[in-house]
Order: sequence, then C-alpha cells, then structure tokens
Amino acid sequence: MIGRVPPLARDITIVIAGQEHNNCYSIVSMMTSAETSLNSRDRLVAAALGVLERDGPAAIQARILAREIGASTMAVYTQFGGMPRLIDAMLREGLARFAQHTRGVPHTEDPVADLIAGGLAYGEFAMQNPQLYRWLFGLTDLVGAHKPFADAATPWDLAEGVDALSVLVAAVERVIEAGRIRPQEPIPAATQILSATHGFVLLTMSRFIDFRGLQDVMSPLAINLMVGLGDTRRRAERSLRAAIDARAELMSANSPN
Repeated sequence: MIGRVPPLARDITIVIAGQEHNNCYSIVSMMTSAETSLNSRDRLVAAALGVLERDGPAAIQARILAREIGASTMAVYTQFGGMPRLIDAMLREGLARFAQHTRGVPHTEDPVADLIAGGLAYGEFAMQNPQLYRWLFGLTDLVGAHKPFADAATPWDLAEGVDALSVLVAAVERVIEAGRIRPQEPIPAATQILSATHGFVLLTMSRFIDFRGLQDVMSPLAINLMVGLGDTRRRAERSLRAAIDARAELMSANSPN
C-alpha cells in the first residue's frame, strides 16, 4: 500500500470509502419523514431494511419489526400473512432502492464517464447497505427464508432485479452507440463490468483492499476494462477523472456535515 494518498485517491475515498463513514447516518435516516407517514405495510418493510443493516439478519423477526413501528406482532400477519411474504417485500424494495440509486446518475456528453459514475454509485449503495448487498447476492441468509421468492430462481430474476440490472446494460449500450468501445452485445460486456465491480466492492467491504490503495486498484481496473472493451487509454483516463470529480462533488454536496 502507498504511504501518501495522492489527490485522485483522496477523491475516490470520498466517493467509495466515505460511504462507510456515513453508514450509521444512512441507517438512521433510512426511514425518512415521508416513510413515517406510510401505511403499516410499507412501514414494516422500511423498518425491516433498517433493522437488517443495524442489527443483522438474525434480527429479522416479527416481534422486533413490529416493535420498530410501535405495533403488535399481529401487524406482520395482518399485512403479510407471515414473515416469508414480508421478507419477499423487503427483497423487492431493496432491489428497487438499488435501481433508484444507480439510475440517479445524470447523463452527460461522456457516456464512459457516466458508466464509471454508475459504478461508483453502485459502490456507494453497497457500502451504505452492506447487509442488504450481501443478501441480494446470496452471501448471507435470513432465518427461515431460504427462498422467499416463488417466481424466480434468484433475486435478480425478479422484475425488480431485472430492472436494477438494466441500468448497467443501458449504460453500456450508450457507450457502444457512441463508438467508444467495439461493437458487441451489451449484456456480456455489462456482465464483465459487473463481475469486476462486485469483486472490488466485496474486497473493499472486507477491508482486503485498504482505502489508501484505492487508486492503485480501482483506477487501473476501470481503465483496463474500458481499454479491453475497445476504448483508448487516454479517453478512458479522461472519463475516469470526470466521473470521480462528479461523484465527489455530489457526495460533498449531500454530506450531512
């Protein structure tokens, strides 16, 4: 690992690593003022996602969740018929939030910068919601909920999962249409990018990758991916810089401090 953090690494740290610093704030604010006015069904789902992050999978129990919204355990059975359907609703809401966060990246005239910014947004969401992220990818389980979704093999086969993945595919399609990478099928290219991003996120989440070394890992990874898919190194480097600047500026503007 490097001893002195250069400017680019500091910016990356603001964008990705800084999310862990804000994680407690994210959990506390997960139930926004708008959510407090929702009905019991939606409040239970929002509370369950908050409890998942705060206390872990073992805390997803009817008694605990009902207490979170000031109701009796009967609320879970009245609204969902039991925990399996509540967990299914949690899963779908988690996927919807994931899609909303990554879809919120503004489009610019540089589709590669937008694609990389989407990857940074992906990392932000994962670091803000590590328990949910692990659950979505089958790395953790909820007690008694081995397969809460009856109409799909994995969460990503649900309509909400397909929608979340479509954000990345659409971003890759823009890059292809702009001629920045070779003409190719967007889904395999998007899967390559997802594989690299997912691996990086998990290694960062587990602290295998030290925050001080992010520039030595993430920057070359993003550039090498784009060059491998057909972009030039100079253009890829320029797009990376633009993406990091945009996300760092957004994070600073939205910081609770």
